[in-house]
Amino acid sequence: MEQSFVHVYTGNGKGKTTAALGLSVRAALSGKKVFFAQFIKGMEYSELKVSEFIKNIEIQQFGRECFIYKKPTEEDIEAANKGMDVCEKVLKGFEYDLVVLDELNIALYYKLIPLSRVVKAITERTPSIEVVITGRYAPEEIIEIADLVTEMKEIKHYYNQGVQARKGIEF
Repeated sequence: MEQSFVHVYTGNGKGKTTAALGLSVRAALSGKKVFFAQFIKGMEYSELKVSEFIKNIEIQQFGRECFIYKKPTEEDIEAANKGMDVCEKVLKGFEYDLVVLDELNIALYYKLIPLSRVVKAITERTPSIEVVITGRYAPEEIIEIADLVTEMKEIKHYYNQGVQARKGIEF
């Protein structure tokens, strides 16, 4: 059995989800099956169409149509925990080789899901499953269980000059 690892892509710079998608495409094109879970996100992102083009990638969203800017609602908590229910099953199964938990760090930051539940699901996963966790504010406990941690650091961003998110580039 091939060894698997836990990757964390965190930091305030752009590119965490993009990096996870790139790795997912690479894995799928090499014959691996990918489960890509998006926490927090519920809007129409371009990557949701990936399965139409690459059959080895399944993507599901576990968020609402709006991002959390203040206090999370009961609906936010319910959506995140429903997503974690699905991910726990996927992480214990044998159907997927790579599981991406996109924006999970943000769900943890807003305390939508208990951190202990997430750590348990990752550490008790099927040993052959590679895991990628994305999102700003990675908690120390997630960094500790990771084998690879990459911090995306914003040096300069056109958003600060008033450029809005563009379809196909930011979403």
